Amino acid sequence: MSFQNPVFIPGPTNMPEALRKACDMATIDHRSPVFGKILHPCLEGVRQVLKSDSARMFIFPSTGTGGWETALSNTLSRGDTVLAARNGMFSHRWIDMCQRHGLTVQVVETPWGQGIPADQYEDILRADTTHQIKVVLATHNETATGVKSDIAAVRRALDAAGHPALLFVDGVSSIGSMDFRFDEWGVDVAVTGSQKGFMLPAGLAIVGFSEKAIAAAKDANLSRTFFDINDMQAGYNANAFPYTPPVGLMNGLKLSLEMLLEEGLENVFARHTRIAEGVRAAVDAWGLDLCAATPDLYSDSVSAIRTPDGFNATDIVTHAADTYGVAFGVGLGEVAGKVFRIGHLGSLTDVMMLSGLATAEMCMVDLGLNIRLGSGVAAAQEHYRANGIAAQRYAA
Repeated sequence: MSFQNPVFIPGPTNMPEALRKACDMATIDHRSPVFGKILHPCLEGVRQVLKSDSARMFIFPSTGTGGWETALSNTLSRGDTVLAARNGMFSHRWIDMCQRHGLTVQVVETPWGQGIPADQYEDILRADTTHQIKVVLATHNETATGVKSDIAAVRRALDAAGHPALLFVDGVSSIGSMDFRFDEWGVDVAVTGSQKGFMLPAGLAIVGFSEKAIAAAKDANLSRTFFDINDMQAGYNANAFPYTPPVGLMNGLKLSLEMLLEEGLENVFARHTRIAEGVRAAVDAWGLDLCAATPDLYSDSVSAIRTPDGFNATDIVTHAADTYGVAFGVGLGEVAGKVFRIGHLGSLTDVMMLSGLATAEMCMVDLGLNIRLGSGVAAAQEHYRANGIAAQRYAA
């Protein structure tokens, strides 16, 4: 693998040099006021990215998986019931975590490539007249399939059913890259991580809690120590963590947030949409299909691309790495060997994406697929020329 080439996996993402340098800092006393000048801008910045005025933010030395555990262990008790759709590898893993914690999970089995069935959620919630369901889980962007689910529709289902369950959202591969509306969607816990839209190494779990979720923590009895939000909040009140914080990563996050907010969140989201649409134009030109079943489900951070029956899609990923030094994502779980994934999130430009598409084309031609060299690249070029920075400049 060449370190000179950008990566096209759905995380960790490419890291701007300025962020890499921000993480590479001298040791400071993490119990001094200096750390507070890093900590509090991070908490306020991620709240802005979530589009919330009131979310209580927590940042743990972990990954998105630790964020899931933070959500569950602070709000639930053993035997509580959770409602979840299994429509990809990451929703599956969150369900598995619930079961390992002794929670009862009512699983809505959903075809991989489809989004969360909000209408089924509503029916189930209406039938739960004794309110046994304490939490509804929703994976905003299923990284394994490139499927974006409608979180606003899930909130409408809860409201229509008049159900008091908490709404937990996995936004690991969406937050910081795609529009996320914590307050407007009535989210109670949102989970993300540092290694995707925030363009940093893995190592930070970023979690937002509503006041309703904070209140639930008073009665929850699942075991927690490292991920205890009460301990963490007490640390924040003293400009510290309850244990040694990852100072370098936090310093990188502080700069990452400054970069995102300076670009403007709507501009960040528009950039991701434009790059993703270029990828989709390329896929269409190749005569291939996305795993996501319909356009309203298409993710703006990752595309899972189906290959013809009988062809092992993993060969494209292996060939790209071995021959061209470029990283793409393999298919996971039920779509292993059936799709390869192109990540298009984080620190990425139109021009960088074109290099990835060109590499994917070379790999598919090398491996005997009926792809014409340049077809997908040309389709993406046309889209970027018509919709990118160049088009704006020429119009001016």
